[in-house]
Amino acid sequence: MIAQDIGAIAKRIADSHILRARSRIGKYRIEKKLAQGGFATVYQAWDTIEGVHVALKMPHHFIVTASMLDAFQREARLIAKLEHPNILGLKDASFIDGRFVIVSRLGAQTLAARLKHRVGLATALSYIEQLIEAVAYAHRNRIIHCDIKPENLILLSDGRLQLTDFGIAKVAQRTIVHTMVASGSGTVGYMAPEQAMGRPSAKSDVFAIGVIAYRILSGILPEWPYDWPSKGLATLKRKVQPELIDILRRSIDPRPVDRYQDANALLRAYLPAKRKTLRMRPQSHRA
Repeated sequence: MIAQDIGAIAKRIADSHILRARSRIGKYRIEKKLAQGGFATVYQAWDTIEGVHVALKMPHHFIVTASMLDAFQREARLIAKLEHPNILGLKDASFIDGRFVIVSRLGAQTLAARLKHRVGLATALSYIEQLIEAVAYAHRNRIIHCDIKPENLILLSDGRLQLTDFGIAKVAQRTIVHTMVASGSGTVGYMAPEQAMGRPSAKSDVFAIGVIAYRILSGILPEWPYDWPSKGLATLKRKVQPELIDILRRSIDPRPVDRYQDANALLRAYLPAKRKTLRMRPQSHRA
């Protein structure tokens, strides 16, 4: 009950600072609010100088502290070095009209929105491969994401998937007191068990990838305690090869020691399993 009260208070404070459509902040004209979470509010805006649409992520006033800004700036310098077709880079991260604003390219939609509709098998496998490629590249650069979820996966108009919010989750976790409230069914989302206890690693990112991949392919979000077989396994068996199912099972194992070491190890296992699935997929799943 206390956690719910704190969450309600935080939401009221955040709501009081919401920007209205057509208002301006620097060179950006706000068009609409896209999302609001415990860390920030995200807007769609028009860059009046460059003539392009962008996404503006604005951390809530009550959590923008000197220590948070210092930590985020360190993370931003690392993120700026990540140049990969499946990673959404930052356009800017600075104070504009007295508010800290994180600016990035605007995608067509999030994967969360896309998953509200049917996804063909070939497309689903492509999304998963692109996600693994992005995280594998980050892991090769000794960066873990810590907040991989469909809302942080942007789909561009050309069908490319890009992972966003690198570093932001880690900064938020260090500067905000989080209370996790499980749903009635026990779902804890895409966070690995050890990360929920404050011990994230590259294997935690592997877990999140596995959960997302399982949901994309089966339509079911695995739940705590992640016992196998999970719900939706029958659907998976009709769509993909056993090798790919084994990869998903290993990726979402609640014990880190039994998962892939990092996304690069996962990618090496995934690519041949994906190719075999596409070669042998049933006619009904050739979309």
